[in-house]
Formats: sequence, C-alpha cells, structure tokens
Amino acid sequence: MPASTDRAADLDDISFLGRLSEALSQTIEDQTRELFDAAGIVIPVRSCSLLTALRQAGEASAAELARALGQSHQLVIQKCPALIRLGLITQHPDPADARRKLFRLTEKGQAQMAMQDRYSEEISDVYRRLFEETGDVHAMILKVLRALKERPLRERTAPPSP
Repeated sequence: MPASTDRAADLDDISFLGRLSEALSQTIEDQTRELFDAAGIVIPVRSCSLLTALRQAGEASAAELARALGQSHQLVIQKCPALIRLGLITQHPDPADARRKLFRLTEKGQAQMAMQDRYSEEISDVYRRLFEETGDVHAMILKVLRALKERPLRERTAPPSP
C-alpha cells in the first residue's frame, strides 16, 4: 500500500475525532452554501445562529450575543463587519454607555431570516432522512458534548504509569 494511502488512513484514526468533526462541519457548510445560493439567502452559513440570537434579543451587544451562543466575544466581533456590509445588521452606540455597541437586524436581515426559517424546516426533513440512513448524528453529538462537559477528557485518561 502506498505511503500516501497509509497516511490518509491514519488521519481517519479515532484519535483525530476533532479533525473528522471539522470535516463534517465544513462539508455541511459547503453544501448548505450551495442551497442558500439557490434560495437567494445571503446569510453566511456560519452566522445563522448569531442572527437567530440577535433576532430573539431584538437588540444586543457582542458580549450578550457571545454569552447567548456560548462563543467567544472575539468570534462574534469578527462576524459582524461582514453582516453589516451585507446589510443584514446595523451597529449603533448604546445610549446608556457610548463605549458599548448594540446590534440590530435590518429589514433585509429580517427578510433573510424569514427565508432561512423556511430553509431550516426543509433541511430538518433532509437531516431526518439522512439520519435514517446513518444514525442520528445530531443526537450523538449532543450526547458526546454533554458527556465531555460532565467529565472532560483529562478525567477520562488513564493515570500515568509509575
């Protein structure tokens, strides 16, 4: 067997679970982008949850959005310029604290979220059919995340040999 094939097999090793998870995430993002493009949805795929949280809040700071999403403040801040350029959100100073910036969906952002809502209903059915074929990956990911929160990897490793 050629070395390159061996190396590819090694990268699919169970110890590279994070890499495989990222590959799944990237594949879903790429294929979702194709569907978004066909549906006229301009929302960046990796910003859907941020816009959903902003819609639920009505108006929020980056820190509030980061807390709601369980993401870093920096990640939220990095996504906002593109969302502003696309005309999906606005940013303005908080009247109570000029240092703090608040974000809000624009009319275009609201319309795009309505389109994304319709997409979500359709893709949920697609995922259910996929899971009939492969097993419920969504439920398994949630189960693994809960298990790792309850007991991190460092607690699951064997103690070092004396």
